[in-house]
Amino acid sequence: MYADHSTPTSAAPPRQRRTEPEAPDGKHTSSAPAFDHRMSQVMAVARVAAISARAPQSAAPTPPAPSAVAYTPVTGIPERSDAVTLHEKPSEPTPQVHVALRVLVVDDQVMLRNGIQFSLLAYPEIEVVGQASCGEEALELCAELHPDVVLMDLLMPGMGGVAAIASIHAQWPEIAVLALSNFPEGQMVEDSLQAGALGYLLKDAAIEELVRAIRLAQRGMPTLAATAAQALVQTVTARPPKLGHDLSERESQVLELLTEGLSNLQIAERLVITPATVKFHARSIRAKLGTSSRTETVVIALQHHLVPTK
Repeated sequence: MYADHSTPTSAAPPRQRRTEPEAPDGKHTSSAPAFDHRMSQVMAVARVAAISARAPQSAAPTPPAPSAVAYTPVTGIPERSDAVTLHEKPSEPTPQVHVALRVLVVDDQVMLRNGIQFSLLAYPEIEVVGQASCGEEALELCAELHPDVVLMDLLMPGMGGVAAIASIHAQWPEIAVLALSNFPEGQMVEDSLQAGALGYLLKDAAIEELVRAIRLAQRGMPTLAATAAQALVQTVTARPPKLGHDLSERESQVLELLTEGLSNLQIAERLVITPATVKFHARSIRAKLGTSSRTETVVIALQHHLVPTK
């Protein structure tokens, strides 16, 4: 066998294995898993960024509409079930309905009736519901229309104004009646008021005065024209006093017994006085009534209702 005459080479030193640092407990720890985990996170973020860059830009999502939130009540007060929400419009208040005053115009002159109705058109709170030319027609319309206020003329053919006022007041006391006249005479004013009229106006009064009287009459308040009031005062003050107004209480008692036909002695016994006192009262009664005898005194007393009727 031939001998190997080649120059011997030295053997390569064996590769040393990389040693990991030891943990404090003597065990080996490896940084490769942690490094691989970080790399995985970086690659995932890069992929997400690449996908987002390629995807079309979409509009930002619209946030949901906020829900209706009730106003927070004051501390200590229970929350109301009808609380107004932030997005709820408060309800409109219900409009008030005003009912117009219903007026009936009574006059025998057509132009005057139409003139009053036309003038009252400027006042929407007043409505003329009818016209009448006489008292009889006024009663029919009152039963049919039942107005709030009646403007009543006093001088009309047929049933006059005073009689119509008395009839309306008796049948429908809730209807207010205003007397209208061209004459401020005290007796007419007194007759109208005694019949039940709530006021007395002249036909030449301004429309504002008439409207004011209508409003007051509907509330039950009287209205009297200045000239009518003056005429009424003059009539009452100029009127002579009623016959027998100055009789004393004892004289009235004696007069009542005289009308019953009692003698002086019987009257004295009834009133527990002397016959002389009865005779004295009888003379005083005749002087105040202007009579001259017992019979005439009794007749005057009965005619003027100076004694109660039985």
